Amino acid sequence: MFRSEYADVPAIELPIHEAVLARAAEFGDAPALVDGTDGTTLTYEQLDRFHRRIAAALTDAGVRKGDVLALHSPNTIAFPTAFYGATRAGASVTLVHPLATPEEFAKQLGDSSARWIVTVSPLLQTARRAAEIAGGVREIFVCDTAPGHRSLIDMLASAAPEPVVDIDPARDVAVLPYSSGTTGTPKGVMLTHRQIATNLAQLEPALADRSGDRILAVLPFFHIYGLTALMNAPLRLGATVVVLPRFELNTFLAAIQNHRITSLYVAPPIVLALAKHPAVAQYDLSSLKYIVSAAAPLDARLAAACSQRLGLPPVGQAYGMTELSPGTHVVPLDAMRDAPAGTVGKLIAGTEMRIVSLDDPDKDLGVGESGEILIRGPQVMKGYLGRPEATTAMIDTDGWVHTGDVGHVDADGWLFVVDRVKELIKYKGFQVAPAELEALLLTHPGIADAAVIGAYNDDGNEVPHAHVVRQPTATGLSEGEVMMYVAERVAPYKRVRKVTFIDAVPRAASGKILRRQLREPA
Repeated sequence: MFRSEYADVPAIELPIHEAVLARAAEFGDAPALVDGTDGTTLTYEQLDRFHRRIAAALTDAGVRKGDVLALHSPNTIAFPTAFYGATRAGASVTLVHPLATPEEFAKQLGDSSARWIVTVSPLLQTARRAAEIAGGVREIFVCDTAPGHRSLIDMLASAAPEPVVDIDPARDVAVLPYSSGTTGTPKGVMLTHRQIATNLAQLEPALADRSGDRILAVLPFFHIYGLTALMNAPLRLGATVVVLPRFELNTFLAAIQNHRITSLYVAPPIVLALAKHPAVAQYDLSSLKYIVSAAAPLDARLAAACSQRLGLPPVGQAYGMTELSPGTHVVPLDAMRDAPAGTVGKLIAGTEMRIVSLDDPDKDLGVGESGEILIRGPQVMKGYLGRPEATTAMIDTDGWVHTGDVGHVDADGWLFVVDRVKELIKYKGFQVAPAELEALLLTHPGIADAAVIGAYNDDGNEVPHAHVVRQPTATGLSEGEVMMYVAERVAPYKRVRKVTFIDAVPRAASGKILRRQLREPA
């Protein structure tokens, strides 16, 4: 068993809005949230006051403890006020992808039994249709304005009394994100107030004081990584969060330059853009102090290329999953220059880990041996909503979460994630990690992006099948050239046996490759 080097932290027995905004009065007029496109700013005092007014108005509208409210919005400065207002009113918040179809949205509404929706006017048609399909939705609110719908802006003038709700942090669900569905049907992940608040405290020793940080929130708040790293954690510590609704490279780079961003929490596709895209050279990014990447594997060479180009410490990584609130590992900020290349970090406070054999799950492995990663700690989810069998399959009787990720630990406690158990390709009995081949493909100057899946050939063998996005200047790049490039650099059993050229690699908002979408046509 591997244990954290950090001292345990006490569980945070507070509702999430109290755990995050407890110091709002202390931070006062300091900017909490800034719209990265038009500069609109909310101070900590305003954020605290506004979310309390929204909680009062939601309560007045009929929201009660135990209700589920669906928050359906891109990143805006209103998102945190809606989230904390809902939790202060006693609701659990289920987070909905802004690009969900009405049918996908309706399925989540039905599964979560959501009775309330908060959305934005551009998405209102989708929200209305989803509510019609699902049934049971009592009211749809908007963050901005729309005829026939109550607005959060109007709610700020509510004279209703602030609700006093008896929240049990250990039992009551604060947030109900849905798993990405990359390996199966999306499931509601029940995360209690104590679990997500304690995870913030667990992360703090490794991330140090960030009260002066200016963080760019471009990854979505509706994903647990964005909710934690870009909303809850920085607002708890007094940082300024500059908000962008989506990733568009030039807007992103301009925001770093104009708002003097100090810290980036991103996914590998953004690291790739920072390392390779010519537009990066047109902007002043000198305010940046560090970059952390998570949500998907990041190749060490790509990380090095990014940091060298920007003149920064090596890009640090973090590791976790929705079912773990989400963090378990991070490269400490004070160790970024010394951490070994490719590591996703060390165990955060209060967290335990085992590495078990892929062939014999009862066999624990030691330093340097690769196996499935198991995690235990106070951040482990309450369970999957309405799916006790799936919960039991994920969390064993001793409280260990079986992550489905393959990795190994070195003698100094650094974790290296190899790949997903279910994504490993078995070629004639040999295991091939798609992430390794993807990282290699990205070193080819003619390849802009790549994804690898297992596909069966005419002999019934599972072989590596690369899906490749050409650089605009490499339109003549052929299948044979790609296969030869890989063959010259890997063992024979790892060779790419098929190449398909595509316009873009399908990814979730978190940056994870949606391999299922590539497998379906294959």
